[in-house]
Amino acid sequence: MGHAILSLRGISKTFGAVAALTDIDLEVSPGEVLALVGDNGAGKSTLVKILSGVYAPDAGRVTFGSEEVTISSPAVAQRLGIATVYQDLALCENLNVIENLFLGQEIRPARLDTVAMEVRSWELLGRLSARLPTLRVPIASLSGGQRQTVAIARSLLGDPKVVVLDEPTAALGVAQTAEVLDLIERLRDTGHAVIMISHNMPDVRAVADTVAVLRLGRNNGIFPVRDVSNEEIIAAITGATDNVVTRRAERAGTGTAPGKDDQPS
Repeated sequence: MGHAILSLRGISKTFGAVAALTDIDLEVSPGEVLALVGDNGAGKSTLVKILSGVYAPDAGRVTFGSEEVTISSPAVAQRLGIATVYQDLALCENLNVIENLFLGQEIRPARLDTVAMEVRSWELLGRLSARLPTLRVPIASLSGGQRQTVAIARSLLGDPKVVVLDEPTAALGVAQTAEVLDLIERLRDTGHAVIMISHNMPDVRAVADTVAVLRLGRNNGIFPVRDVSNEEIIAAITGATDNVVTRRAERAGTGTAPGKDDQPS
């Protein structure tokens, strides 16, 4: 992992009297999976919509690459290189895989080029080492994991640098979850920066390099996954120990191991 491809500094967003986000700092680098976790109402969905251009922040700055940018719409986000796969996937169940991949982005040099679209579809799926038996079946006939595969492959059409995945394993079985987690690792291996919103700690620990905790719309800790316990993450999410970040910093400074008093109450 090198320098950050996407950096947020001091991002705030209010809706009337409600502060959804307050002074959020966040960054992600190429080849990194950043897990964004937090309880319901923590601000995760608002942050995703700011990254995808649905909402404009009220304060703060966004840097993409080395330039400060304004993500004023979903089209601008896509042009910059930020692709978002929402939890509902936004797939048309009556259309087949190819038609879903190219919906609204059809290849039309003179007329609809179905051969070129099929070749490109297999290429996208090949980059993810994804396994689909055929591309000519309706989405409705695919499993949850296969649908997530199609949605992620579609996000790669514009050659993005950052892929945002909103609860990618929600409501999936064990085998389908493993399939999707493998896709996320493939995205990282191909140099994409991945932001994964998740409530599932085993999934976070399986693929994430870094975990960022939001609590009540504020940063409440950013940890390397290899150095943080599930208890510390959950404590930061729930507020059981709101000073968990301070305690970790104190331990790092003294070189002491966590003691009994450091455990979440």
